[in-house]
Parts: sequence; C-alpha cells; structure tokens
Amino acid sequence: MYNRRSFLTQLGKTAIVAGATTMLPKFVNAKEAMNEDAKLHKLTILHTNDVHSRIEPFPIDGGKNQGRGGIAKRAALIKKIRAEEKNVLLLDAGDMFQGTPYFNYFGGELEIKLMSKMGYDAGTIGNHDFDGGIDGLHKHFNAQANFPLINCNYDFSETIMEHDTKPYQVFQKGLLKIGILGVGIGLEGLVPAAMFKQTKYLNPVEQANKYAQILKQDEGCDYVICLSHLGYTPKGNSEDKMCDLLLAKETKHIDLIIGGHTHTFLETPTIVPNKANQEVLITQVGWAGMVLGRLDVYFEKDFGKKCVQCNNTVVGK
Repeated sequence: MYNRRSFLTQLGKTAIVAGATTMLPKFVNAKEAMNEDAKLHKLTILHTNDVHSRIEPFPIDGGKNQGRGGIAKRAALIKKIRAEEKNVLLLDAGDMFQGTPYFNYFGGELEIKLMSKMGYDAGTIGNHDFDGGIDGLHKHFNAQANFPLINCNYDFSETIMEHDTKPYQVFQKGLLKIGILGVGIGLEGLVPAAMFKQTKYLNPVEQANKYAQILKQDEGCDYVICLSHLGYTPKGNSEDKMCDLLLAKETKHIDLIIGGHTHTFLETPTIVPNKANQEVLITQVGWAGMVLGRLDVYFEKDFGKKCVQCNNTVVGK
C-alpha cells in the first residue's frame, strides 16, 4: 500500500531530470479504489513548441546547435516512450512553420504530414503558422492533419478556417479524463493583415476561463491543459502584452500551461498561483525541436494529490 513517503521516494527513483512537486487535489474512481495495484495513475505529457520547420538536424558546421533537433530523432524518442508508458499525450504549442527552406518550398505541407505520422494528439496555432497565409494553413491542414488544431480566442467565422479548429477537446487516457484548450497571441501588428484576413482576436483570459470551466465542471476533466502561444513573458510588436505568467494568474481551472512563442527553455516548470490561489504549472522547451518536453503527472487516490515531474529531454545530443 502506498503512503506519502514511499510515493515520493518512488518519484525520486524514476527521475530523469529532477523537479517533482506535489499539488492540487482530485482523482476519485470508486471501482479502481477497490484495486490496490491501481492506486497510482500516471499520465505522460510530451510536448514541443516553435519547431519552425526544423525537419533535419542543424548542420555540422561548428555552430552551437550543430547536430541537434530533427524529426527522425524526435520520432524515435516518442516511439520509445510510447512503448514504455501506457497513457501518453503528444502536444504542440504552435509555430510549426517557417525557418528552413522546407517551409519555403512546401508551404507547411511537410510539417503537418510529419506531425501526423508521429501521432500528435493536438496542437495550437502560432503567429508564424500564418506565414503561408490563412489559405495555406487551411489547405495543408485539411490535406495532411489527423490531429485537431485547438484554439478558443481566434474567431475564424468569417474565414476559410471557420470549421478547422476546436475551442477544446477531451481525451480519455485510461481512467483519466484530460481537457485541452488553446489560446493564441494577438495578430495585429505582428502578422500582416493580408495573412490572417478576417480573423478576429478575442481576449485570451476571458476565453480560457470560459472553456476551462466547461472542461472542469461540465466535462468533468481530471486535468486541464492550456496550449498557449502567448509567450512566457511579453515579446514582439503586438499591442497585446498578455503572456503565460499573466494568464495563469488571471484564470481558474487550468492545471498546466504548455507555452510557446518566446523560445523559452524551462528546465523545470514555473509555478504560479491562479485566481483561486491554486497552483498552475507553466512550461516551454525552447525552439527548433531540440528538446522534447516531458511531464509525468501522477494521480494518487489515497491523498488526492498530483505529483508532477518534469523531464525535458534533449533530442539528438
């Protein structure tokens, strides 16, 4: 039988990179409570952000990133982890496009095709995902994607993308019900208007609060993840200075923010209290697919706790 000390000791033994913290209550399932062996429920969250069309590793040219990144290495690591873990989510926080000649030549087709082959469960939209225009995003997403684009603060109702995104989605992983929503940065002043056309930007805090409440209270999710392309802290020329640190403080019901846009590498998640004084984790793993983010979330029935362990794995080093 698990007690608190042996539970935390087990976490320490399984660590790849240190950084475990206990937080927030909730996991109750009467049927599973009957089974001693099923008291510990684990969810493995793998994530990327700002891959920027880095299909191949950086060239061996003496640069500081030489040999790092690349789809093949990441795909192999994801396959290995999936073989070892039962409940895995693979997520992306935006800016799939732009940065290498692959985007210039294929316009985003290759990036989405390869993400689909790797089995991404969901992604959100970054500002550079409009670099081929909203028509290009629509074309390649519809032709190649087998995963949803999740965003709740871009109103695409007057654009060709009207039916291409979802404000949220629920995933069942074993006995765990996981809700995912997505938010994007203000496009005005950051992206040429001709690229996003009639896309309307909605307040990300209001929209995130709206859908996080639906996920927790109406959908009954055990854990709510926000895929954010707002940036860890404000960046760029956009008049909107919203960022993940502010989003966490101003929302409720979100447990984890997986971020992008600022190319911030966080070795361990930042913990921020939300409006209900509950802890929210924020994480982000740099850019160019050099790092595969990993968070193992443990749901323990006896204490109603979630222990989160962040294992950010350098790909190809």
